Formats: sequence, C-alpha cells, structure tokens
Amino acid sequence: MAISVASLASSFASLSFSSQISQKPYAVSLAHSKQFSFSLTSKIPRLVVSASVAEAPETKELETRENLLKLVKSRLPGGFAAQPIFGTGRRKSASARVVLQEGSGKIIINYRDAKEYLQGNPLWIQYVKTPLATLGYEASYDIFVKVEGGGLSGQAQAISLGIARALLKVSESHRKPLRVEGLLTRDARVVERKKVGLKKARKRPQFSKR
Repeated sequence: MAISVASLASSFASLSFSSQISQKPYAVSLAHSKQFSFSLTSKIPRLVVSASVAEAPETKELETRENLLKLVKSRLPGGFAAQPIFGTGRRKSASARVVLQEGSGKIIINYRDAKEYLQGNPLWIQYVKTPLATLGYEASYDIFVKVEGGGLSGQAQAISLGIARALLKVSESHRKPLRVEGLLTRDARVVERKKVGLKKARKRPQFSKR
C-alpha cells in the first residue's frame, strides 16, 4: 500500500495544538488542562536562637579550692608542723610534708584533690596510695600534703616516703611490712650533672677524624 504525500499533509493539518500564555506572572495555562499557579513569595520561617551563659569552669575550680582550703585549715589548727602524726619525704629535688588524721581516705595535695593535682596519672596515684594499701588503711586516714620542688613524678614519690614515715608514728609495728616493700628507703638517685665539652652527662659529640 502506498501512502501519498498529500494524504499525510492533510492528516497533519487536521491536528491542532493550542497554547496560551497568560500575562500574569508565574501562571501558565494550557488548552484542555487546569491552571496551575506558582508563587515564589512564600514566607521563610524565622530561626530564633536563644543562648544562655554557662558558669565558667574556672569559677567552679576556685570554689572547690576555697572549700578545700577551709577544710584543711579547720582540720589542721596551728599548721602542718603542729600535728602529732607528721612525716617528711624527699625525692630528687621535691620535698613533701605529710599529715595523717583519722578519716575516710581523702588525699589533699596543696589544697587540691590528689587525682586532680597528679593529673589522673595512675602510676603517680599508686605511689601515693601504696603505703596505706600495704597496711590496709586506704579508708582509715585522711592525708594532707604540702609539696614543693621537682616535677609531679618526684613529688609523688616524696609523698609516698612521707606517708610511710608518718605511719611509723602511728605504730612502730608498721616498720617491718613497710620495710619489706621498700617504702622507708630514701631514693638518693639524682640526675648526673652535665660535663664541660660534652652534650650531656656522658653523651659526647660525634668524632670526626679530619
């Protein structure tokens, strides 16, 4: 079957497309269809932000230190040297004065909590608690410490020696278990001084033959 060009032209001519664009903005109308209107002026909801000023952590630390200072002064009338159970410990260049009192096991170092002062280091905290743990007095005595000089490691070991010496004043029977653990021995090791012409105590510069 052959389809003539004239019949195709007539069939296309019978088809009609009509579109009308209205003059209104953002409105499009098509023949034989419903009108849809789009508006771009929708309201944007406002975001309301409310902020409250929190209490600075520094103020809380100051309050706790003031409370600890009042506690120490109330528990130690006359100062550290006036207390009956008193011990002095030294390590490297650190020196610690320790006072023991019957209590619940609090440890206060330089008017601060021991865990805070020793920066939560488990080894240094263990140094401080070892003398009491050896005798089973972890929750029997409160410890008040004034320490100066050196670093935190040396200070923790100085406190340990001070606590051990103070426990001897509680009872002379404590000497043997403390001696067995080596807690009554003053560790006299210190850093060796630097020598002239060397980089450190014994480290030498690299040798060059020429």
